[in-house]
Amino acid sequence: MKFMFNLRNKNIGPIGLDLGHNPIKMIQLAWSDDKICVVAAEEADYVRDMNVADEVGRESVISAVKGMLAKGSFSGREVVSCLSNDSLKIKSLRLDTADTQQIEQQFKTEFAPRFGLDADADEIRYMIAGNVYQGDEMKNEVIFFGMDKAGIVQHLHLLEDAGLTPVGIDAVPCALFRSFQASLRRQEDQQLVSVLVDVGSLFTTVIIGRGQEIIFVKQIPIAGERLNADVASKLEVTVEEAGLLRAKLKNDTDGSIMEASTRQAVIDAMSRTIEELAKEISLCFRYYAVTFRGQRPTEVVFAGGEADETTLLKALKRHLGVSITIAGPLRGFDLSHADFKDRHDAEMSKWAVAVGLGMKGMDMSTCESECYERN
Repeated sequence: MKFMFNLRNKNIGPIGLDLGHNPIKMIQLAWSDDKICVVAAEEADYVRDMNVADEVGRESVISAVKGMLAKGSFSGREVVSCLSNDSLKIKSLRLDTADTQQIEQQFKTEFAPRFGLDADADEIRYMIAGNVYQGDEMKNEVIFFGMDKAGIVQHLHLLEDAGLTPVGIDAVPCALFRSFQASLRRQEDQQLVSVLVDVGSLFTTVIIGRGQEIIFVKQIPIAGERLNADVASKLEVTVEEAGLLRAKLKNDTDGSIMEASTRQAVIDAMSRTIEELAKEISLCFRYYAVTFRGQRPTEVVFAGGEADETTLLKALKRHLGVSITIAGPLRGFDLSHADFKDRHDAEMSKWAVAVGLGMKGMDMSTCESECYERN
């Protein structure tokens, strides 16, 4: 399976489909030398977390995608989608060699079995992050990506049953980094250390890049659903009601929407998990500092549906001591052809993955050039 397919129309890209977050998001971009415009963009909730082995979840996703295609003014049906974080295995590995043949052999005999994968049948990719220090020794850091073949086949069948033509499959970290890369074209940016944090429904993904290259990826199984569960348990409400309370809290910037006691109860219910997540993200910073001994990041950019969780952002400022901003993946794009007037997320940070998928095929990608395909 190829990570990259040639597009038939060089001016209008494929549909970027983010199935890894709820709501599902679809976006299509067109570009010329001087600007990128949004051809169409739609989003839709689905009944439950997508699980292609679960018929109810599968049909819910297919119905949602078909509805967005019918509603939106998408050009064609070619699509680039991403594998969900819970189905994709990602791990940073430290090797003694940079020789690709030796790396292939280690994958086959050691790493694939460790992750429950068959090196000959399943899909395995890797990125070489670069030289790192282990004590006084120099090692080679490699980021491993793996997924069982059956899961990918199921994913492709789901897309086809929804009326789409898959032309590419990507990983969430690659899509996120691509959506951020457009601003890193100047010569002085080539050694800039950037940190992206995507806080979704099930996972928080941390990506550290240097210039145009991803050098670190970490999946943390703490995100929005766990926060909703915390609030539901503490306040004795349903998970759905907990989600609504958290949404009110995010919008209650001046304390006029929620009662003070309810507001504090929601914050208290989330505090332990938020502190745990903040510590996990800070450990990623520490790992980078020790491993690569490079320039310290001075800013963290947040994306995803939970990026505007102010309680989390405050906790991270305490733990990290760096500037924190919310991603604006559509900033500078021509939005006149898409209806974004009713969007509540001013920065539209939750669109970062979909935008990165829609950009696949533009000449600004890390993953296509740096992700090795095993033959």
